[in-house]
Amino acid sequence: MRLFIKIIAIILMSFIFSIRVEPVSAGAAELSLRDMNGDTVNLSDFKGRVIILDFFATWCPPCKQEIPHFIELQKKYGGGKFIVIGISLSGASATKAFARKFGINYPVLIENGSAAAIYGPARSIPMTLIIDRNFKVVQKYIGYKSKEFFEGVIKPYLED
Repeated sequence: MRLFIKIIAIILMSFIFSIRVEPVSAGAAELSLRDMNGDTVNLSDFKGRVIILDFFATWCPPCKQEIPHFIELQKKYGGGKFIVIGISLSGASATKAFARKFGINYPVLIENGSAAAIYGPARSIPMTLIIDRNFKVVQKYIGYKSKEFFEGVIKPYLED
């Protein structure tokens, strides 16, 4: 039993220390990906809004925990000044079923390698970028974060 507790403690500690915050101050690069229906979506179409750009996979437990937070934030703040955009590392059909199951209410794009080439590979997921209304990447978060955390991050960028 003690060995089991030690193993769990090691796993939890490695998870806790894998969560990182990386401040960024670079312009957001143009990104064109297909959505779940095969339509092309350009990131620049959302210029002027605060964007949560969330890299996730359908099989990722922490990603599944964050999705309801993003749905709530999209309901509360979505519209003219804010949008959540998901970038799925899973295939289109798996993502479509996942989005339907979770009731995702924001655009979900399918990664084809170009997002990783632009924004760096998602070595750990979830990986979330915050893009301000000036189309600058201002924060990069790796690992699970709460709804309250993300709400606290975006609120100052929504004020003006």
